Amino acid sequence: MLPTTSLNSLDHDNGSLNSREAARHTAGFKRYKYLRRLLHFRHMDFEFALWQMLYLFTSPQKVYRNFHYRKQTKDQWARDDPAFLVLLSIWLCVSTIGFGFVLGLGFVEMIKLLLWVIFIDCVGVGLLIATFMWFISNKYLTKHPNRDCDVEWGYAFDVHLNAFYPLLVILHFIQLFFIHYVILLNSFIGYFVGNTFWLTAIGYYIYVTFLGYSALPFLKNTVILLYPFALLILLYVVSLAMGWNFTKMLCVFYTYRVK
Repeated sequence: MLPTTSLNSLDHDNGSLNSREAARHTAGFKRYKYLRRLLHFRHMDFEFALWQMLYLFTSPQKVYRNFHYRKQTKDQWARDDPAFLVLLSIWLCVSTIGFGFVLGLGFVEMIKLLLWVIFIDCVGVGLLIATFMWFISNKYLTKHPNRDCDVEWGYAFDVHLNAFYPLLVILHFIQLFFIHYVILLNSFIGYFVGNTFWLTAIGYYIYVTFLGYSALPFLKNTVILLYPFALLILLYVVSLAMGWNFTKMLCVFYTYRVK
């Protein structure tokens, strides 16, 4: 008799492979892999993360082009390397400490401010925004809703981090050099310069967020994500007319919540 192979055993073997392969593409496995790499600095590509940070200012489209490559090679849109998050955390700590020095805060107050900015302003608000955008994009912006064409929550959070980084650098770093000498002066030039920083920072956030979702080929009408620009410009003009100084308000708020 010729040797034969059981079709059931082949199907069983293929089924095992398929189920094992499918498990590697679940959100739980991707999250586990991401968190595991967070504990191994040698496995992180900090050079590439620095490249992304540079191009988020000069050419953010190139950053999202890389997300396309990741989808083609690793079958996921979200980052699988936490290097960007680690560098962003370092930037957040350094800039917040600098802000504390500018405000004349003590050591304990500076620690309170640092914890607040990290866990409330960045992580807490980021989780809310990412969840909101994840829901809206999957509910209303998807061309053909199905499991193969949906926005990953991790990708929505990555888009928030991408947009948050330029905002952080503008408001928590570049602006520091102008606070005492220009922005906090009780004059038109003071709140003009300060509010212009805010207009630029929030404008960057809106634009980078728009690029993040417009980069997904299965989404439609993503141009509506640019509509907040109209409200932003209107608020900017009103603030100049009313003499509102957003940076001064932020300094008062920071000082108040750490006392």
